[in-house]
Amino acid sequence: MGEGAATPAWVMLAYLVSGMCFILALRGLSSPESSRRGNRFGMFGMALALVTTLVHYHPVGTQNLAGIAIDYTLFAEILVAIAIGATIGLVTARRIAMTAMPQLVAAFHSLVGMAAVLVGAAAFLNPDAFGIADAGGLIHLNSRIEMGLGVAIGAITFSGSVIAFLKLNGNMSGKPIILPLRHVINLGTLAGILGLIAYFTQDQSPWIFWTVAGLSFAIGFLLIIPIGGADMPVVVSMLNSYSGWAAAAMGFTLHNSAMIITGALVGSSGAILSYIMCRAMNRSFLSVISGGFGGDAVAAGAAAAIDRPWKRGSAEDAAFLMSQAEEVIIVPGYGMAVAQAQHALREMGDQLKKEGVTVKYAIHPVAGRMPGHMNVLLAEANVPYDEVFELEDINAEFSRADVAFVIGANDVTNPAAKTDKSSPIYGMPVLDVEKAKTVLFVKRSMGGVGYAGVDNELFYRDNTMMLLADAKKMVEEIVKALG
Repeated sequence: MGEGAATPAWVMLAYLVSGMCFILALRGLSSPESSRRGNRFGMFGMALALVTTLVHYHPVGTQNLAGIAIDYTLFAEILVAIAIGATIGLVTARRIAMTAMPQLVAAFHSLVGMAAVLVGAAAFLNPDAFGIADAGGLIHLNSRIEMGLGVAIGAITFSGSVIAFLKLNGNMSGKPIILPLRHVINLGTLAGILGLIAYFTQDQSPWIFWTVAGLSFAIGFLLIIPIGGADMPVVVSMLNSYSGWAAAAMGFTLHNSAMIITGALVGSSGAILSYIMCRAMNRSFLSVISGGFGGDAVAAGAAAAIDRPWKRGSAEDAAFLMSQAEEVIIVPGYGMAVAQAQHALREMGDQLKKEGVTVKYAIHPVAGRMPGHMNVLLAEANVPYDEVFELEDINAEFSRADVAFVIGANDVTNPAAKTDKSSPIYGMPVLDVEKAKTVLFVKRSMGGVGYAGVDNELFYRDNTMMLLADAKKMVEEIVKALG
């Protein structure tokens, strides 16, 4: 049953309160200190919207003693479905490792996209039940547009998120997979989808609807496959935005204001975050979704690393240098996440502070595999919020720091982004770690390159000492040496 002119005032008020809670949730999530409160607002808003929808838009059946017509069988099925979904979500959230959070987010985005496709399909197959057709079964013009766009965006979100999940989870190479004539194929497919949606407004034949869905699933795969691992934070944010717009489109189809509000908030916030991510990488949004970042640089980067002099240090060397320093800036990256070294890193920071050393953490906007990845890991390890700084707030500090301790942050510390115009990361704002008096760089081996596929010039600087080992093991050894 759709939301119409006879919607009670209490329902509209409940949806309004839900929308306000979602806004407060986004506001809370903008800062680590208020993130838990923001999550609580979001949970309450979603629970309120869900209960309101179940109470008012209940499945119609036979009347009970109170005169309310409820189909108890269908209502029970809905509650069972909610319980199953809630259980899966709760168990997954409790068991998932923080290092796997990016792929979990991508997986959740895929579910939102598929939900939009299924809702659109249900509305198309049974428009009378959704109140979007006239007496002759002809779907209203505006509903066809909303349905077509919602299904298209949802399908793109689903298939694109599946590819993002596979890349982030290691089931698919993080390197760009460049298809021949990919731009021609992508543009042609997108034009076909838009053309069919336009034709759908004139003819609601099933083949049009299912062709739109099928082409949209295909273009989702095609758009994400050629995107390299270095662009994954932007991709995750972009897919988050897509999922919001898909939900909003379905909200219009169902005439449900709660879905419209929620979808618009998610879509707009995801779009803004994507813009911020792109600006942090000095890249345009169109250049990201066209793919191929760093794809040809792997071989060049690996070749450049051959026979270049570099210095190797030990945990004892690192402990001595940092204990004698006045200020140490720690730069975490994906290597820290993979090794799950955040707790050991916090312990190292605590040891240094006992020695009278000022400790700060520098976070690059695209460090890790999703926006805020490093912030989440440091928060899990109970690193004080006032010690964590973003790029624009900390970059000037490196020239005054005695030691920059880099743990697995490769691409976002590469000086080539500022000097080498031939580098695929040229122009990307990076952390100025090379300006510190000493740079300690934790890395498994000298043979690998960053997720962007380029070698890091920082490894070969005179003031850099390489600490080659598993990140967690190395930090634990440093903690022992400090003790």
